[in-house]
Amino acid sequence: MMNTRTPDPVEAAEFYTGLVADLYEPLASVRPRGEDYVRFLEHGGTPALELGCGSGRPLLDLVAMGFDVEGLDASADMLARCGNSAARRGLDVTLHHGLMQNFSLSRRYRSIFLAGPSFTLLVSDQDAQRALSCMRSHLEPDGSVLIPLELPDVPALRAAIGHRRTAQEGDAELVFSLTDVVEAPDGQSMSCVLRYERRAPGAPPEILERSWHRRFWSQTQFRTLMEHVGFTNVRFVAADGGRAADDASQFVVLATR
Repeated sequence: MMNTRTPDPVEAAEFYTGLVADLYEPLASVRPRGEDYVRFLEHGGTPALELGCGSGRPLLDLVAMGFDVEGLDASADMLARCGNSAARRGLDVTLHHGLMQNFSLSRRYRSIFLAGPSFTLLVSDQDAQRALSCMRSHLEPDGSVLIPLELPDVPALRAAIGHRRTAQEGDAELVFSLTDVVEAPDGQSMSCVLRYERRAPGAPPEILERSWHRRFWSQTQFRTLMEHVGFTNVRFVAADGGRAADDASQFVVLATR
């Protein structure tokens, strides 16, 4: 009989390791572009810090453009991939290994940003407040933050269960799929079981399932978190740069220290 037990929760620092880290970039559904953050950095200024920089998108592109941007990530495996990519491109980049909710660096920044909704990997309001406090304490006076957020489309996620996303790596087929979705009763948290596979001719398949936990906030809820730790000028922006609708499923939070 097939074992259908949901994998135990895994912290973000442990989730993006091993096979997941290997397959993350070739199977990514969205690839952030450096040019998408140029306007923010030009307006807010540098030095800047990207949180959750992972394997280096868009960090390395921004460094290649001449911006003074450093990166921080909880996964040592992802940082190793970022460092290797930087070396191949001849880029000098400063990387920090640490958690978003308790990092402590000696430098202060004009701008701090995330390049995707990785903030939702903080699965409690307490962790979210700690992360926001860390961001604020690492900003120079009047420094800026940019935090992309999203609200889940649970029916769409459940409809995607079993669908495969594939890529080729040499002779090996890489496969990603969603195998389960569990929504918390409060509607603010969700657990998805993700399956990663690498299948190469003549070798046993590598298969790994991990439970991916996320938390979501409405604009009103997130404004409260931001203002509680001292951020000002909190605003919510849509993809076109205008004000995000109150019920928008995707939006970017901008605020000032």
